[in-house]
Amino acid sequence: MTGLPPALSVYRMASDIASSVVGVALKDRVRKGKEDPARLDERYGKASLPRPEGTLIWIHGASVGESRVSLALARALKADAPDVSLLLTSGTLTSAALIAREGGSDILHQFVPVDTPDAARRFIAHWKPDLGVFVESELWPNLIIEAAEAGTALALVNARMNARSLKTWQQWKKSGAWLLGKFALISPADARTATGLSAITGRTIEVAGNLKLETSAPVPSADALSAARTIIGNRPCFVAASTHAGEEEIVLEALERVRETYPDALLILVPRHPDRAGEIGDLMRRRGIDFARRSLNQAPGGHTPVWLADTLGELSLWFSLAPVSLIAGSLKPGIGGHNPIEASQSGSGVISGPYRDSFADVFAAYEAHDAVVTVSDAAELADAMETGWRGKGPEADAGRAAIRSLSGDALARTTASLLGLLAPKDAR
Repeated sequence: MTGLPPALSVYRMASDIASSVVGVALKDRVRKGKEDPARLDERYGKASLPRPEGTLIWIHGASVGESRVSLALARALKADAPDVSLLLTSGTLTSAALIAREGGSDILHQFVPVDTPDAARRFIAHWKPDLGVFVESELWPNLIIEAAEAGTALALVNARMNARSLKTWQQWKKSGAWLLGKFALISPADARTATGLSAITGRTIEVAGNLKLETSAPVPSADALSAARTIIGNRPCFVAASTHAGEEEIVLEALERVRETYPDALLILVPRHPDRAGEIGDLMRRRGIDFARRSLNQAPGGHTPVWLADTLGELSLWFSLAPVSLIAGSLKPGIGGHNPIEASQSGSGVISGPYRDSFADVFAAYEAHDAVVTVSDAAELADAMETGWRGKGPEADAGRAAIRSLSGDALARTTASLLGLLAPKDAR
């Protein structure tokens, strides 16, 4: 494509050169269990499914969280326009499993191609999407370039960018403005993103609302929930969700404190990255803390203080078991926090550390509705846990009220805007 800013031209050439080593990287990911070997061709843009006849809407979300938004959009689009076909792409095995499990036969899935010119061109040439929808912030330049060149209408929805990402975009403003200029619709989830993208593009972009607020939490299976409740019994239970390195020490110290008053207390510790389970296990052994590992099908005995939930896709199960949960990624600076919405939807009150820049708007609403307790150290976390067990902590109902205040019917408005982008093309 002619007229590319210099930085994008360099990216395009570099990614073309890098295509010669993509196969090595993908095979390494297969060895590490991060790719499906039976579907590896999809990463090269080679489709494993035929394109349906008629209008096709393609929605891309990076991983599980974005794929939940993709599914919500796909269902809403299908409800309003039954004749359109929906293709969802994502980049992880867990997101592919989610879409296969919850998408139904009406929704197609492919792994997103690596962002080389040839793979992107091959993908677009096969699927010929009438509308391409990117969810949140994963913007692949070659995919955008090839889609725009092919005449695909493009939209960026539920756009969320933290301060660091926006600063990077500002440093590459000309390229950012060029890429974002290919989107007929940009719908930011929060005010910070709207302001930042307005500055980059030079056009006024209004907040559309956070679509994640209107995606339903996954429902744990009745059997899994019943089994976990039997294991826990009447023990006071607490979840530390999506912990990062440096946070487990704080959580474990808080556990040791509360066990002085509640000796049968149980911590369900859910690391953000389950592959850290080995180092977390070593940490607990050094502290003399016994634990059971979920990934090894171990269940905690009545005096085992920690259930190490080193699995993926079970957060809704753990949240359903605990009166209060810590939303981690917030006890140490530089991580940005994680989303508390699933905890509230699953019936758990919310505790958070002070560092949650990536979800500042969500937590502002939670604070306005007294739906979160903010803690800065182990002592405060222990106090918040005990307060929650006594029924005096933040309640899930308050969290749900905060969610309602944030939504603003974003899903219906976004769906209507997306379908509106199809009209000019259909009219030709």
